Amino acid sequence: MTQVYFMPGMAASPLIFENVFLPQDQFEVHLMDWIIPEPKESLASYCNRLLEQIDHENPVLIGVSFGGVIVQELAKLIKVSKLIIISSVKTHHEFPRRMRLARKTGLHKLLPTSLMGNFDQLSKYGMSIAPKKMEMYKRYLNLNDPRYLDWALDAIIQWQQEKPMEGIVHIHGSADPVFPIKYIEGCIIVDGGTHVMIINRFKWFNENLPEIIMES
Repeated sequence: MTQVYFMPGMAASPLIFENVFLPQDQFEVHLMDWIIPEPKESLASYCNRLLEQIDHENPVLIGVSFGGVIVQELAKLIKVSKLIIISSVKTHHEFPRRMRLARKTGLHKLLPTSLMGNFDQLSKYGMSIAPKKMEMYKRYLNLNDPRYLDWALDAIIQWQQEKPMEGIVHIHGSADPVFPIKYIEGCIIVDGGTHVMIINRFKWFNENLPEIIMES
């Protein structure tokens, strides 16, 4: 039985994987979840603590967005049989310009991250969210603790990875507005897929993930 661990995106609940199904006769699925970071905790230290959620040797690790960064860091700590990232980046060179600017200037530290989970207050900052998107965000983004949000945003902006990890599989949407495809190299492209395609294009993953996982 192949052990598969899924890591959700920044501030997201494992519910984002609720419609992703792998054949039960081949795969056993485990959903990982975020923990609150310690004050000024390094990414390596945080991932060491996340290892407590992994109970099997040589697992398959699959991460979405910032969760994709996390599983890459986990794969530096344990041996994995497969490493798959979705709607994510393999190195900081795949960051869009605004993230590169934030990396140089530290402007991201001025963002009101505490509002990320308080969608009713976002309108005060001039942010209009369509009702359907609002409903989706409220369902799937469940971690609005400022200790986590501030840490997570800084952790990804300051990520130092220079080269892609050997054997990594990258699945990316052609219409991802967070990590635009023009900055991404060497990936499986999902035509029309956005940053939340794990939610709204789950049929693609149900059809293709089993084969991708089992490819040698």
